[in-house]
Amino acid sequence: MDINVFKFCSGLKVLGYFMILLVAGIIAVSYYAVVVLTWGPQLLRGGVYSFLAFSILILFHFLLMLLSWSYCMVVFRDPGSVPENWRPLAEEENLEAGRSMQMSDNVVPEALASTWSSSDGLERKQTGYCSRCQNGKPPRCHHCSICQRCVLKMDHHCVWVVNCVGACNYKFFLLFLLYTFLETTLDTLVLLPSFIEFFTEAKNHSSSPGSLAIIFLAFVLNLAFALSLLCFVIMHASLVSSNTTSVEVYEKKKAVRWRYDVGKKRNFEQVFGTKKALWLLPLYSKDDLDNIPALQGLEFPTRSNVEA
Repeated sequence: MDINVFKFCSGLKVLGYFMILLVAGIIAVSYYAVVVLTWGPQLLRGGVYSFLAFSILILFHFLLMLLSWSYCMVVFRDPGSVPENWRPLAEEENLEAGRSMQMSDNVVPEALASTWSSSDGLERKQTGYCSRCQNGKPPRCHHCSICQRCVLKMDHHCVWVVNCVGACNYKFFLLFLLYTFLETTLDTLVLLPSFIEFFTEAKNHSSSPGSLAIIFLAFVLNLAFALSLLCFVIMHASLVSSNTTSVEVYEKKKAVRWRYDVGKKRNFEQVFGTKKALWLLPLYSKDDLDNIPALQGLEFPTRSNVEA
């Protein structure tokens, strides 16, 4: 009996919904430990303690708001789908290809692959044909076996967000990583004094076992996530600076010069846009969406076009 591996991959999508509940659970535990058990009561002490507690709680809620906003955008925003019957060729070239196909019965969809550069310096390249989607594949597009579709400028499928990370939501994913790292780092630092006191209080039974367990769990979880997210933040910062996706890393190693690396500034703008006021918000300006083709995931400037 043949086993369809891709059906198993699509089943992993169900796991993602449990991961969303896990994220919500971690946030709830951290919130209870930081706000209710440790720093919330400090507001009533007065003086410098109240000011410090107020500052910590304001920063905590501010980062939590940005984290939640970014997370929702990654979960609910489509990463980018290939338009039906997509072709990168100009109308005249499509007509010529159609005439050629009529003259020969041996032409297959893969033979339509071609690369050409226009006067605006954008690479319009059909890198192949997806037999499962029965559609053309734009440059940097890959088929996701979990979502069962092709994703534009696919970076990876993230189980934590039950969605692929691609051209249209990559910025939101990066902001989610950044704000989650900052939030977990803040939680670790502000819970550290309570964590140190945990062993003394546990020995003297000066606090309830439930409160001690929550503080201990929150500290360990936030410390573990902060350390692991630091690695991901550094890795994706490197990928953004070289205009590379996670699935393109191996391809880039084989290339002498990575064709999509058009300079750090332009690489950054292809992900975050040109409006500085929106760089740290999970939003794009209408001008950027209209004027930066890379944000749509179908066309990308190449190094050869930029240097020409």
